Amino acid sequence: MANRTMIRAGATIAILASGSRGDVQPYIALGKGLKDAGYHVSILTSEDFAELVSKAGLDFRSSGISVEALLQTDEWRKTIEGGNFLAIMARMNQEMKSRADQLARQLPSLLQGVDLIVAGMSGMGGGFSAAEKLNIPFIQAYVMPLTPTSSYPSPLTPTLPAALGGLLNRPSFHLMRQMLWQTVRVGEISTRRELGMKRPSMWGPYRHLRQQRTPILYGYSQHVVPRPDDWDEMNQVTGYWFLDAPQDYTPLAELVSFLEAGTPPIYIGFGSMANRSPEDTARLAIRALQLSGQRGVLASGWGGMSSAELPDSVYMLPAAPHSWLFPRMAAVVHHGGAGTTAAGLRAGVPSIIVPFFGDQAFWGQRTAALGVGTAPISRRKLTAERLAAAIRQSVADTEMRGRAAALGEKIRAEDGVARAVSLVQQSTATLV
Repeated sequence: MANRTMIRAGATIAILASGSRGDVQPYIALGKGLKDAGYHVSILTSEDFAELVSKAGLDFRSSGISVEALLQTDEWRKTIEGGNFLAIMARMNQEMKSRADQLARQLPSLLQGVDLIVAGMSGMGGGFSAAEKLNIPFIQAYVMPLTPTSSYPSPLTPTLPAALGGLLNRPSFHLMRQMLWQTVRVGEISTRRELGMKRPSMWGPYRHLRQQRTPILYGYSQHVVPRPDDWDEMNQVTGYWFLDAPQDYTPLAELVSFLEAGTPPIYIGFGSMANRSPEDTARLAIRALQLSGQRGVLASGWGGMSSAELPDSVYMLPAAPHSWLFPRMAAVVHHGGAGTTAAGLRAGVPSIIVPFFGDQAFWGQRTAALGVGTAPISRRKLTAERLAAAIRQSVADTEMRGRAAALGEKIRAEDGVARAVSLVQQSTATLV
């Protein structure tokens, strides 16, 4: 990487992050770790997370896109509920097209004075090209496996038949990367046009990044997804990037009273996964809790889950930090987003994953394979009876509970943020 300067102490690092809170929060945690190490850190992300970024002591820079507002539209609710990943990717591509030109015009000024860019897939939507044009070092950072390997199938195809001896595993990653690239490529086209660069390759920058030996950091635990033997040293698994609740966090008094009034409840929440009938989802969850004989905490989240009438055994929660809440649960039911899955595993309680789309089924499969959760239940096949059966299993299976507790201890012993910060420092020392 000729003509690039070494990252100095006190340098400015820009982190590009997009998606729901579960997608963005790990990058804020990474940014906080870098700030504590002496860097000035800015986060370029959705308006939804301005307060979260600022509370972490980081500089917020707006991408101008409200993910929460998008997910609450009827069009997005219908698309997500349909569960067709290709349809979801097509709609994401449409959203990118509608905003690509505006973001491309803003990106150079947003990156003014930046010494290093750290980004996941959002960086492929203009960030990588801006880094190349402005001669800024670039580090990739992801919360799911993206580098091809023969060890397991891609997160978008977690159920490939093992009978084929893993022959499809590596090709499945190439297919996944192309699907993701085609979604964000419009952002690269707009950025490169704005910067006077030639159009990006149809096949993405992956080969170029590999040839340039661009580091890749993976923010998940090796105890959950082991680092494959066929990855080179540029691909590093650091451990999860957790952003814990502030030390002065005070839970709602009525929540504390509910928790103290009986046995640990079951958490049920689907985060930002929109639903056209949130009341029906709430009724399904309540019915499952009644069938299983368990108390429950229902998290409304962005999905808008609500219910006017609740039994005394169920508490409706607007929001609470997972790091505080999950260890107080008997089990957690969620959609399987990378961030929520990480929080559930660290808490050391069994997980019941109801995947909607994307990599959620992958995390559901990993949780089940590790024996720390039940078999995932597809959102399209979710019934009160199936959920109740999974809840009963998660409460009664002492071996599962033991494995979940042991895995939680291992994850809590890791410091993924510190490891990632150390790798950033080592990597930037070679970017000269």
